[in-house]
Amino acid sequence: MKTCFLFPGQGAQYPGMAKDLWETSAKVKDLFSLASDATSMDLQRLLFEGSEEELKATDNTQVAVTLASVAASLVCKEKGIEPEGAAGFSLGEYSALHEAGVIALEDLFPIVKVRGQLMEKAARALDRPGSDGKAGMAAVLGLDYTKATDVLKRLEGKQVYLANYSSPSQIVLGGTAEGLAEAENAFKEAGARRVVVLKVSAPFHTPLLEEARKGLEEILAGTTFSDPVKAVYANVTGKRIASGEEARQLCIRQAVSTVCWVDEEQSLLDDGFTRLLEVGPGSVLGGLWKAFSQAYPCLPAGKLEDIEKIVEE
Repeated sequence: MKTCFLFPGQGAQYPGMAKDLWETSAKVKDLFSLASDATSMDLQRLLFEGSEEELKATDNTQVAVTLASVAASLVCKEKGIEPEGAAGFSLGEYSALHEAGVIALEDLFPIVKVRGQLMEKAARALDRPGSDGKAGMAAVLGLDYTKATDVLKRLEGKQVYLANYSSPSQIVLGGTAEGLAEAENAFKEAGARRVVVLKVSAPFHTPLLEEARKGLEEILAGTTFSDPVKAVYANVTGKRIASGEEARQLCIRQAVSTVCWVDEEQSLLDDGFTRLLEVGPGSVLGGLWKAFSQAYPCLPAGKLEDIEKIVEE
């Protein structure tokens, strides 16, 4: 049985996440201390006592979700669950790169903190003064990929873009408030079952975040990216990453490029992974995997009870 850890991205957060892991594991307590020191943030308070609105802010979310995901990975390994590979959705790719030995733990949290700050700043620059709407993202459900991209072609120039190719019947848009509003009408007219605004505060993976990409390029230039010691996969290409330098360049491109998650899932199947675990908060990736393939389930592994259940099976 070949195991791959799948790490969730922004939007998976919820108040109280990872508290059960912190209460049961000395290594997780040490991890919280390290991450808090590295970011100058009170992460125990943020994760356990922070409101949904506070956790939603990009400059908080990226550190919080990464911490909860790495904590779940630690507990999995304490329980004897070791992965041969890793992949992560959007922000989760950074946790996957750490899992594969590409990014050191002491670098991981400062990187995602700055990444979140850069993205938040770039997103707020897109907001219109006096407008209630903010730039962000929305999921389009119930249209196949070909039809969805046809609609997007008709919206060219409206500042709305394909951010995520999430499943055969779901894409995610990123755009300005005005662009998303226009897209919602267009996709509903085209037959989409639903258009759902996501719990994120920036249009990730679109050209609208070019300023964030530039800032990230500067930060990552000074960070060590080692060659992977486990299989790890890229959002930008959907393929396995061959080297640390390739990982660096893909992280930079990822800020403004579509997350090709369906292609990444196909690579996991092709490479023989038969046990997929969603290591971190939420259950989004499990749902996306189910929509993609019935060959093997993607099991939740973000809570202590989930991890213990996997061990017992």
